[in-house]
Amino acid sequence: MAFLPVKDQLEIIKRGTVEIVPENELIEKLEKSFKTNTPLRIKLGCDPPRPALHLGHSVILRKMRQFQDLGHHCILIIGDFTGMIGDPSGANKTRPSLTKEDVRKNGETYFHQASKILDPDKTEIVYNADWLGTMKFEDVIRLASKFTVARMIERDDFTKRYESNEPISLHEFLYPLAQGQDSVHLKSDVELGGSDQKFNLLVARQLQREDGQDPQVCLMMPLLVGTDGTNKMSKSYDNYIGLDETANNMYGKALSIPDALIYDYFELVTDVSLDQLPAIKAKSQKDPRNAKHDLALAITALYFGDDEAQKAREHFEQTVINKEIPDDLPEFEFESGETIKLIQLISSIKFAPSNGEARRLVQQGGVSIDGDQVTDPQAEITFETGKEFVLKVGKRKFGKIISK
Repeated sequence: MAFLPVKDQLEIIKRGTVEIVPENELIEKLEKSFKTNTPLRIKLGCDPPRPALHLGHSVILRKMRQFQDLGHHCILIIGDFTGMIGDPSGANKTRPSLTKEDVRKNGETYFHQASKILDPDKTEIVYNADWLGTMKFEDVIRLASKFTVARMIERDDFTKRYESNEPISLHEFLYPLAQGQDSVHLKSDVELGGSDQKFNLLVARQLQREDGQDPQVCLMMPLLVGTDGTNKMSKSYDNYIGLDETANNMYGKALSIPDALIYDYFELVTDVSLDQLPAIKAKSQKDPRNAKHDLALAITALYFGDDEAQKAREHFEQTVINKEIPDDLPEFEFESGETIKLIQLISSIKFAPSNGEARRLVQQGGVSIDGDQVTDPQAEITFETGKEFVLKVGKRKFGKIISK
């Protein structure tokens, strides 16, 4: 295929990046690729501790998709071996290890969801147990000899844990070496990662150099701040927008981000063109309300299409702005004569992921029955034949509860 001129490629690649180490080597690699009409080998590794992805994950996946669209060869590594070690990046304590079966299962789900962003036909999928799992103990010793403890302890998270007398297990030192060995095995030209992955990516450069390879370029993307406006997006912080959300939930959650994040989200998680960004920045400052609706529409359209995104906007306006009950609310039937706690009812119909979360919603005033707010977590519902009511949980979940 014919590649875009290097200048044009670089403009796309640099969009939203935190750091490229070193940028001059990236330019050299792109120039060589252009002259020889040979795609670069782009590597992204993932150790999926959880199977569900969110917009925070999409930032790096979208960067990989840009490389795909530019004609380069993209390799997605499912860390079924490194996942059993546990990435210590950003950790203040030793991470629990996962079984190979857990990581493989999560990895399959990861790729299915990642395919909403990546072109699956242009993505090479590999599992690093295929090469790391075949190494002998002498191979591990030889690999470990290429890095000093002093260099390893320079890493910020290790330094903080060491100074705080937090335990650091020896196997955690092996993680960046294993990730670096992935780059050696795959002969990667560029490795993508979040800004918290810089140390690991730089280790790979050293290992490649010692193997006689041209070291990879390290491209770091920012960690997307979640809907709370403070912490990085994470399911643990409950500040995430999942890739497997319904269109209505995705739209509504996108509207909940702080105004200060509107431009960052447009730049990092939407397909708006580079020349649109200045106007978007101005609108987000002058008219954040409508700019946020534009953002929610753009994000939802990426994953559900324009028609479903527009329906999600109409649903939001109907149920939140105008406080109307939607016409197509789902129905849930229960046997008459049964009595159940309200929080159990909410979790049983999947309006909350657990009884604990349902209790929190009730206590915070986020639950109503036929328009009347219920704040007692001990409230019970008795189903009587022929009776029904509308249950509202949060701002966007409505259901008709029917006794049969």
